[in-house]
Order: sequence, then C-alpha cells, then structure tokens
Amino acid sequence: MNGMDEVEVAQAQIVEVPSTFDGSVVLLDVREDDEWQRGHAAGAQHIPMGQVPSRIGEISPDAKLFVVCQVGGRSQRVAQYLARNGYTPVNVSGGMLAWAGAGRPVVTDDGATGVI
Repeated sequence: MNGMDEVEVAQAQIVEVPSTFDGSVVLLDVREDDEWQRGHAAGAQHIPMGQVPSRIGEISPDAKLFVVCQVGGRSQRVAQYLARNGYTPVNVSGGMLAWAGAGRPVVTDDGATGVI
C-alpha cells in the first residue's frame, strides 16, 4: 500500500459540523457550479473539486476546515489531497444531503431557499 494515496482524514457526522461559518471555521463546498447554484450552506466557500489544486491558496490553512460535497465521496478525495498539502481537513459524512436532511438551511446565491 502506497502511503501517498491513502491519507487518514477525520470524518464528521452532520451534528458535529457547525452551522455558521466565519474566518476561523470554513465549510469548503467542492460540488460543481450547477449543484452550488441550486442550493448550498450559507457562508460556505465554493471551489469545485477540479479547481482545488489551482486555487488552494484561497483556502485558509489556519481555519478549522470542513469539506463537503453532495454525499461525501468527492469531498473525501479533496480532503485527502488537502491533508497531503499541509491542511487538517474534516470530511462531512453524508455531504449536503445530510445537511439538508438535518433540517439545516439551504440557500441560493440571491438568498432564496435552495434545494439539494
């Protein structure tokens, strides 16, 4: 087994994930633009998975970093990538489906109610 491929990444159930975000706590949403536009967590940071390597400088290394996608697969891969690059990310188990399923608010860019 090549240690470069598999990096242990912490997993968080949705109840362990904060519901508000500021500079010290970041929810990085790595879904595609169309998914983000349909609905996302208020205050989340959006960088589609494929853009993370080129935009890694936009991600604060000092923040408590949660990574989310639709169900948790893409975010796990991004979290592993970030972990190999000096970050300490936490993958959100269940993704935005779990977020919405827990009754947490989902918004669109204009502040309207969104969908996941």
